[in-house]
Amino acid sequence: MQELLKRVTNHYLRSGDFNGLYVHDESGPEREKIIALVRDGLLQVVGEEDYPNPHIRPWPSKRSIEDQVASIEALPTSQYGVCLYPTPKALAGRRTSRALADQPFRRAMAKGKGTLELAYFRFDVLEVYRNDPRFRFQFYDFGAHAVVSDEVYLDENEPESDKIIMDHVGFAYDLSAYDRDDPSSPIVRRVCAFYGDLAKLSPNHQARWKTYQVEDEEDLEPHPVWWAQQMGHWPDGIGPFEKIFLELEAINALHERAFGERLFRSSDRPDDFGWILRPSQQEYDKFIQDFDKVLSENLRHDAFDKHMVQRKDDQGNNIGTLNRLDRFLEARRVPSDARAEVLEPLREVRRARQRPAHALRRNITDQTFIHRQADLLERVGGTLDQLRHFLQTHPANRGWKPPEYLDGKGYRL
Repeated sequence: MQELLKRVTNHYLRSGDFNGLYVHDESGPEREKIIALVRDGLLQVVGEEDYPNPHIRPWPSKRSIEDQVASIEALPTSQYGVCLYPTPKALAGRRTSRALADQPFRRAMAKGKGTLELAYFRFDVLEVYRNDPRFRFQFYDFGAHAVVSDEVYLDENEPESDKIIMDHVGFAYDLSAYDRDDPSSPIVRRVCAFYGDLAKLSPNHQARWKTYQVEDEEDLEPHPVWWAQQMGHWPDGIGPFEKIFLELEAINALHERAFGERLFRSSDRPDDFGWILRPSQQEYDKFIQDFDKVLSENLRHDAFDKHMVQRKDDQGNNIGTLNRLDRFLEARRVPSDARAEVLEPLREVRRARQRPAHALRRNITDQTFIHRQADLLERVGGTLDQLRHFLQTHPANRGWKPPEYLDGKGYRL
């Protein structure tokens, strides 16, 4: 049996990607040895019941010992076969290669971590990728993507250690003490990544991620939408950022149908526009600045010219886009209280942007920034939703139906 265990272990450690040893026709004494090692907790059996590709061990087997044994007993007649993996118990006495000394996540896999097991990190682990122009960084509502640019990848003068890709980065939350009505309640947001992806990073980047790693927290869960997507399922809803840009796209379509002009210049989301990476005044001010560019700065004066809304007031001063939007709605007989309510979140963003432009501000840390960002995104999404529904009432837009997901399930975080 020890010879069989050694063969499985050597294959696992030397395969390059910590693959399992494929078996299909084993019967008689060989099969009995496998079963004995499984019962002793030294081997795990991964088949198609566990994961579509049994050649990787996604996580410790979730099946009972007896179920794993049943898969071995069915081998001669099974459709595909199974793969055998050494357990952490079997690997505990095995020395790891010196080559793995500076590769903590690859070393963890050499000790039995599954390819799709998650490691958790502080959120600011993403800062260097967002801020370094050599990387193409993109935010999503439930995760992020970072890859070295093509130019840097092909540049022989750039360090090979920085030519990396992280395209399965998700967000994880502990909301066990979160109360949306209490800004002081904790929103614990982490970055999560698969051990299999982390193990492929260069030693330099593995060491960097390791310094941001947090201990597995009992209540941490990957965002359900991100996790579903990683497992090959369609998302069941949209996040607050996606909601805003889908609303901008719909508003443009409706306004152009009705008046021949787009209301906003762009409905494209900037790659680095997303959740604040740390709860600091500087991060929040940067978010507000970018948000205002998406909203009031993004409104087209030409669209208001089409509505015959004046560009200047009686004193000859330029009228801002939000005030012109207010006058457009007033001309369409929208009551003043309704206009004030719907435009207030947009005005709040504008006011918040103007404050740091005219004052020196201390870069304080304040956990309530996370709540404030989520709250503001939700209220702006509601404003755009109401504006879209107003434009849907125009005769030219009869029969127009919003995409199904726009009025469907939405996630606040």
